[in-house]
Amino acid sequence: QVQLVESGGGLVQAGGSLRLSCAASGSIFRINAMGWYRQAPGKQRELVASIRNTGSTIYADSVKGRFTISRDNAKNTVYLQMDSLKPEDTAAYYCRSWGVAGGYWGQGTQVTVSS
Repeated sequence: QVQLVESGGGLVQAGGSLRLSCAASGSIFRINAMGWYRQAPGKQRELVASIRNTGSTIYADSVKGRFTISRDNAKNTVYLQMDSLKPEDTAAYYCRSWGVAGGYWGQGTQVTVSS
């Protein structure tokens, strides 16, 4: 099993920045990739960004150039640096892991961007 704990959400004005963190514990050696999803009210959960153990990354078109995903293997933590935030980035953000043991979700952290 893998446990994922997110932190770093909050309220920010448009144009501001936030950094989300996701700390993994448990069977972390089975993780191949980690990422972030988000879900706004009334909308489907969508992939924001992901990073593989190789370091390769994927970003949603809507966040390219504004968000940066990174990982600290020594801390078993993945980060999402969010810059130039827009009101449409408002959502619950969820950490996700993929691996041999299957996929796991964190509990989510709320990001609210005011205009």
